[in-house]
Amino acid sequence: MDFVNAVRSGFLNYANFEGRASRPMFWWWALFSTIVSQVVAGSDTLAVLVFLSLLVPSISVAIRRMHDIGRSGWWSLVPVYSIYLAVQPGDPAMNSYGPPAPPLRYDG
Repeated sequence: MDFVNAVRSGFLNYANFEGRASRPMFWWWALFSTIVSQVVAGSDTLAVLVFLSLLVPSISVAIRRMHDIGRSGWWSLVPVYSIYLAVQPGDPAMNSYGPPAPPLRYDG
């Protein structure tokens, strides 16, 4: 999954807390969120709006990333351990949260 498709998937699944998110999808989304937050950091009002607009999709992606490695989404609340879990490879087979996240392709 590339950067553009990961960002698109993050917004298309902004309130989807079910299923799984691949490791590249999670990290591309984290990079996007960081870049956008840094760009708008100088403007208080805009920074708050960006924070609020990225909050739910970021939580959703983090929960689905935990699902990809076979963990409950609640593990994303543990500060350091959740980063360790996020870098782990996903379960390549079906787990209790569903099939592996398919690579997202955008043709148009």
